[in-house]
Amino acid sequence: MANEQVLTAEQVINNARRYLRDEDIIFLEQAYNFAKNAHAEQYRKSGEPYIIHPIQVAGILVDLDLDPSTIAAGFLHDVVEDTSVTLEEISDAFNAEVAMLVDGVTKLGKIKFKSKEEQQAENHRKMFVAMAQDIRVILIKLADRLHNMRTLKHLPQEKQRRISNETLEIFAPLAHRLGISKIKWELEDTALRYLNPQQYYRIVNLMKKKRAEREEYVEEVMQEVRDRLGEVNIRAELSGRPKHIYSIYRKMVLQNKQFTEIYDLLAVRIIVKSIKDCYAVLGIIHTCWKPMPGRFKDYIAMPKPNMYQSLHTTVIGPKGDPLEVQIRTEEMHQIAEFGIAAHWAYKEGKPANERASFEEKLTWFREILEWQNDATNAEEFMESLKIDLFSDMVFIFTPKGDVIELPSGSVPIDFAYRIHSEIGNKTIGAKINGKMVTLDYKLKTGDIIEILTSKHSYGPSQDWLKLAQTSQAKNKIRQFFKKQRKEENVEKGRDLVEKEIKNQDFDVKEVLTAENIKRVAEKFNFANDEDMFAAVGYNGITALQVTNRLTEKLRKKRDQEQQLTDLAEPIEKRRPDTKKKKDAGVVVQGIDSLLVRLSKCCNPVPGDNIVGFITRGRGVSVHRDDCPNVVSPDANERLIEVQWESDVKSSREYNVEIEISGYDRRGLLNEVLQAVNETKTDITAVSGRSDRNKMATIHMAIAIKNVSHLQKVVDRIKQISDIYSVRRLMH
Repeated sequence: MANEQVLTAEQVINNARRYLRDEDIIFLEQAYNFAKNAHAEQYRKSGEPYIIHPIQVAGILVDLDLDPSTIAAGFLHDVVEDTSVTLEEISDAFNAEVAMLVDGVTKLGKIKFKSKEEQQAENHRKMFVAMAQDIRVILIKLADRLHNMRTLKHLPQEKQRRISNETLEIFAPLAHRLGISKIKWELEDTALRYLNPQQYYRIVNLMKKKRAEREEYVEEVMQEVRDRLGEVNIRAELSGRPKHIYSIYRKMVLQNKQFTEIYDLLAVRIIVKSIKDCYAVLGIIHTCWKPMPGRFKDYIAMPKPNMYQSLHTTVIGPKGDPLEVQIRTEEMHQIAEFGIAAHWAYKEGKPANERASFEEKLTWFREILEWQNDATNAEEFMESLKIDLFSDMVFIFTPKGDVIELPSGSVPIDFAYRIHSEIGNKTIGAKINGKMVTLDYKLKTGDIIEILTSKHSYGPSQDWLKLAQTSQAKNKIRQFFKKQRKEENVEKGRDLVEKEIKNQDFDVKEVLTAENIKRVAEKFNFANDEDMFAAVGYNGITALQVTNRLTEKLRKKRDQEQQLTDLAEPIEKRRPDTKKKKDAGVVVQGIDSLLVRLSKCCNPVPGDNIVGFITRGRGVSVHRDDCPNVVSPDANERLIEVQWESDVKSSREYNVEIEISGYDRRGLLNEVLQAVNETKTDITAVSGRSDRNKMATIHMAIAIKNVSHLQKVVDRIKQISDIYSVRRLMH
């Protein structure tokens, strides 16, 4: 679906003529004209008229063959959020259905939130709730995000990374769960381009190098398959399956493989007329070439949760290279490309039973949303949703042969609560494939599980909250403690909060006023103070969370008083024309008999521009002049002029912390350590980590003599391949 072409409104509406009626086209033209007038005089970051964005969104929805109301909502999706137009006006001008779809994708812009993160989480919660009512909401949102990703180059780098991260965390997995692979792949590839451009373009270049050779090889394979299918009169459409950059990147990262070790770079897709033909073709493929053990998957007999169906097999091809083959029917191919959108594709007079069947396939999504209802805030809602909705899935069998789908990493407790809350509460053990296992056993696809229960069970343990992976199981466990032990939990929760208040050095009576408790309980969405303390008692929320909210005003007041006390402290009398030298190698102008020390927050070294700060009882602390701790207006009264000694001892060394970022590959840390060693620099501390995008971050403390020495070390590290940046840290 990747498309750099900017469509005009006329092109979008003409594309819609291939499957819509004349009256539908008039409806779309009205929606476009309404949006054009509403967005008049508005422009995007690229400098283009704003209306170009809604046109492209509508164009993507037309490519998915969606119904007139959805496409109209695509044209209108930003008018309520970005203009003075109201939902009532949209409902009057078009219909309630279009207004509902527009409302579903409209952000909560007029409500005040404490942080951008909270606002974003609330926007996502609103979108998912609207999606549960009508799946077309998310189709519009995916089209909106897809065009925004195509035009991301016009935004600042920080926004590019934030939006790309959000796309990989929420929108691409959502497109996958809804089976819309055409959108999913483009979202993932584009996000990778902004999050890890070095790896993205490295893979692109590696793919280009042998593209001609691969295409020739695949064509040779397809010709042989055509000949064999012709012998048995099976009609099929064959094509080379393009491999997407992000999927290659993920395999390199997750499986720690080099590009040359990725098996399915060579792939053929075969589309036939019937399911019977699918299995016949599979037999012919396995007759031609030897299948690789463990690489056959039958998604026809057992479709994926997103309704995807296909046969997958990997064989050793004619030249000895692994070759992946996918076999499916035309209908399966439509669903593989467009997923849920294929069911919403506009067909006049679509049978009611077909729509009803489709609605049944979405019950899993509505159930997940119901399980989120106990989330105390939007951030918790989104974290739970990411686990339940976007995790890889495992398929577990009941003793009767029914298939239950659970997020990867689930344990028998999750399975028990998925069956019924009473079974979960009475669970005492589990058997997997006939053998007893512990309750922390990680379920695997194909496991046959039997839950052992007892009438005399005392119910779940608090430890189960740590073992359970799904929000459904966690919520059911919390509900059990909430109902069964409320009085005990209220008392326990109040004790924990009082203890935490004392730990923070506050007076319990001053904090736990009726008015303050009521205010905080309402902030956490509890009906009363008992429910809040009970939630602390059964680990629904922590005592620290509640205490921080209860004491926020008192903490602010205490900090202000402390700040006034600090500023009121008398500054020692200054004596002109005196100098005080200390081992720090710094000269303090005009003050005698004061301790001088180098601040650890910015670790100044000879050659840095520095300034002194008179502290309470600890003399003068020396900072870099750009240190955040001395650039505030409140600090001005306590600043004093300092300078480096002209004859700083060459033997003296200063501690500096640096952060090194780069592509995480084998041997990178060793090369960095060796490079620093070559500059004859002592390393006093080193630590490192790697994220899921294969980005390595190394923190290093080094002993250096001056700024020139530090620059020499930085320049040497930057010479190492796959190092992207080196920066000096401040705390």
